[in-house]
Order: sequence, then C-alpha cells, then structure tokens
Amino acid sequence: MNLKDKKVVVIGFARTGQALCDFLLEQGVTWLVVNDRKPENQLEKVAEYRKKGIRFETGGHRLELFLEADLVVVSPGVPPLPEILEARSRGIRVISEIELAYEFLKGRTIGITGSNGKSTTTTLIYQMLKASGLRTHLTGNIGTPLVSFVKKSRPDHWIVTEISSFQLEFTEKFRTDISVFLNISPNHLDWHKTYENYIQAKKKLYTQQLHSDRAVINRDDPILWSWRKDKTIELYAFSRKHEVPRGCYLKDSTLWLKLGEELPVIKTRDIKLRGVHNLENIMAAIVAARLAGANLTAIRKTIRGFKGLEHRLEEVQNINRVLFVNDSKATTVAATIKAVQSFDRPIVLILGGRDKGGDFSPLRRALKNKVRKVLLIGEAKEKIKKAIEGICPIEEASTFKEVVEKSYQSARPGDVVLLAPACTSWDMFRNFEERGKLFKKEVNLLARKVLRGKAG
Repeated sequence: MNLKDKKVVVIGFARTGQALCDFLLEQGVTWLVVNDRKPENQLEKVAEYRKKGIRFETGGHRLELFLEADLVVVSPGVPPLPEILEARSRGIRVISEIELAYEFLKGRTIGITGSNGKSTTTTLIYQMLKASGLRTHLTGNIGTPLVSFVKKSRPDHWIVTEISSFQLEFTEKFRTDISVFLNISPNHLDWHKTYENYIQAKKKLYTQQLHSDRAVINRDDPILWSWRKDKTIELYAFSRKHEVPRGCYLKDSTLWLKLGEELPVIKTRDIKLRGVHNLENIMAAIVAARLAGANLTAIRKTIRGFKGLEHRLEEVQNINRVLFVNDSKATTVAATIKAVQSFDRPIVLILGGRDKGGDFSPLRRALKNKVRKVLLIGEAKEKIKKAIEGICPIEEASTFKEVVEKSYQSARPGDVVLLAPACTSWDMFRNFEERGKLFKKEVNLLARKVLRGKAG
C-alpha cells in the first residue's frame, strides 16, 4: 500500500494512536489528522506531534472529517461509532491498527485471542520461542502496538501478538500463521452491543486464515469447538477433559503433547501458576510454541520458571495469615469465577468498577460456600449487589484504602482477600494496571500499620 498521497485520519490518541502517527509519518503521509472524543487538555503529547505537522480535532467525532479522508485507522477501544459506520457505508476505507500493520509486516505471526488469559498465554509463547533461540517479538494488545514492529520485522522472525475483539472488528484481510483461541464468554457487550457481535468479531481471526495456516482451539469450549465445522484448516486442540488427536491434554496429573508421537511435557505439581484456567493457557502455549519450532526443553524450562504476570492472581502480602491477592485483570464475570475457583480456602472478595454490559448472576453459584464476604466498590456495585444478594454478607466501600481495611477486618487467619472485580477500572482509573497498583499500595501500607501495631 502506498500511503504517501493519502489523506489519513487516526481515531484515538493513546499509545496505539501515537504509534500509528509515527508509522504514517515514516511512510510519508503529509495529510494526517488525529481525532479523539476527549478534549485536547486531557491528551498527552499533542504539542509534540503538532510540531511534526499533524492536525488535531478533539472533543467529538465529525462525520465531515471522516468523509474527507481516503483512509480512517481506528485505535483499539474505539467503538463502531455511527459516524465511522456511515463513512464506511459511503466508501471510505476504515481499518484497525493491526490491519494496517499486516499490509507491511514481514515474518510469521502467532495471534492469541479469547475472553480471558490472553496476556499470560502470549507471554508464555514468546518466552518459549525466545528460550529456543528463535527471533521473536512480543506485541499487540499486551503492550507495544503491532505497527511499531513493522520496521524491525524480518522474514525469519516470529511475531507473537495478543489480539482483542476491538482490533478484529475493523479488519479485512488480517490473518496469522498460527491462531490461538482460548475461550469465549460474554464480554465488552457495552461495546459490541450483543454477544453474537462479540463472537463474530473474535471469529474473524479464524475465518480469515488460509488453509495452510494453523489454529489452536480449546476443545472444552463448545462455541469455539463448533467452529471446526465451518472451515477446512489445520486444526489443533487443547483440553483438560479429553484426549485429543493433535495437540495437548491433561492426563494423570501430566500435560501431554501429541504431534505424531505422544510425549509427556510437565507434571502439574511443577507448575507455579494457580488455577485450572492457567493449565489451559499453558497447554495452548505449548501447542503454539511447538508448532512454531520451540524445543521441549525450552518449553519445560519456561513453564517451570513462570510465576505469572502482574495483576493476574498476584500474591501481594500475607498479613497475620491473611493472603492478599491482586487479580485486577479479572474484568469479566468469567475471569472472576476462575479466580475464585483457584483457591481452596475461604475468600473475602472485592468486586466492582464499571459494568461492561454483562450478567453478574453467574457469580451466585461460584460464590456460594466459597466466599465469606463480598466488598463492593465503584459504579456497578448496586447492579452486582442485586445479582448476588443472599449468597453471603455484602459491604460497600468508597475508596481502595477503605476496601482494603474492611476486607482485612472481615477475614480470618487462613483466608484470602481477593481483588477480582468482574468489571473494568474506567470509573476510577485509567486502566486495570493503575487499579492493581493502588490495591497493592494500600495492602502494603496496611501491612506496615499492622506491623507497627505489633511492635508497639
């Protein structure tokens, strides 16, 4: 694609929007406008990019601007706005950042998607390939945008990229050499409007693959597994419940890999990550990494040494035998249920934040006889309260200092205080990382306060 004489609009000016601007300027684009719904005083680096010749339209979305463009590139998280859809219906090309990157990228790609577990699985695959001596890059929704790697990509490189439904929504031809589908459950319904729309966005990564590409699918997820009937593709599976003809499965407390011969990979007792959902993430990573050429020694070493990512079932402090765990990344009901299932001890659970349009009622069954008490915080607390009332005691808090102190007062020695909010953080924070960091800060302050009390 020759972009030099194109009129380009970039929607969204966070990390991905800035990376897009850098890339488009390198491609010689001179007519470049950034559009963001936020007012200019809430955006960073505007003055810096204005000096580079970029125009800004902020505080809303104007259809006339999109109609003036040859190409509109959408950052992740920007919903299908009426103005965007209208521009597309009038023949303006509207694509996501990963679609633009795809047209220029060299090398082979592994794309990981799912409702939960993407970041953990993406990181595992990357580390397995790196430990095997393969040239590899970690990109996508997990951190550095894919478009930032175009310049340094080479034909012999593996690009491991986490992909969200937001990014897939505005793709046309984007595909990966190996695709990994972890699970699917209701998510981002405030954005996609319906569960079916969300499923179809995820499915684009599958339907756009070529017959020579390979897909790694969760055998235990009925929606994902049903896709195998829709397309002839080289298919591999992972499962906790079934032996699979090609892929990875759990049998006799061991993860087995079958790509031709059946080989034991690792005993579950040697895995540091908590939770059965992480067994699924590990199995998916084993298959994808092995298909890309990773050796079993490197795969085993990576699994044994992997303690998890920050804000994913992260153990923070043990205060008087009460374990505080930060799972701020649990922004869906399904992720919260998996977090609760990861512990065999009583839990004081912290829930709340901004609702994503989901149904909180599945929490009732998961919390029953597992959770001693629920602490609620954030915009969605009333909706959550109505959904789970009667299952266990419920208390509300307005700050994270308060929620941490109340959770500690409610816990008993041997309990877990678990932050697994089942909501996004956008009501109080910029992202789940900021929420997790504040939780950890308050827990550490509480630990010092308790220690001082003992010393006194």
